[in-house]
Amino acid sequence: MKWFRRRRREDPWEVVGCETVKPVFTFDSGDYHDLIYVQEGDTRGRYIFEFTRQAPSGVHCSSAVQFARQQLLRQVTTKGYNVLLEEGWSLTLLRRGKCHRIQVDYTGRPGCISGKLPPLRAPPFTALLEGQHIFS
Repeated sequence: MKWFRRRRREDPWEVVGCETVKPVFTFDSGDYHDLIYVQEGDTRGRYIFEFTRQAPSGVHCSSAVQFARQQLLRQVTTKGYNVLLEEGWSLTLLRRGKCHRIQVDYTGRPGCISGKLPPLRAPPFTALLEGQHIFS
């Protein structure tokens, strides 16, 4: 009778690349919206995307950041906010064998504005990812 079973040893994830954009002010006051209230602190979300067959490209990374932003905005909407005043993100590309993983940490400062919402813009500095070749 065996009392202890050994766990199958899994290889650790290797960091292939990392890009970070510190939170920047993304709300344009020239849109003539009245700011009603702002959350005191930032809201963060971590989103992980698995790639089992191919290595992700810069377009995949950019899409992952955009998806993370949409999810964070959806999360703050349930708390009564309707816009992110500051936004920042960190993207880490990980590899283990033939599998790849994209980890996006998205940060935003939620706020509530009156009137018609401004059109959604792309997250700040995502064009950096589309031209990156360090991830290949």
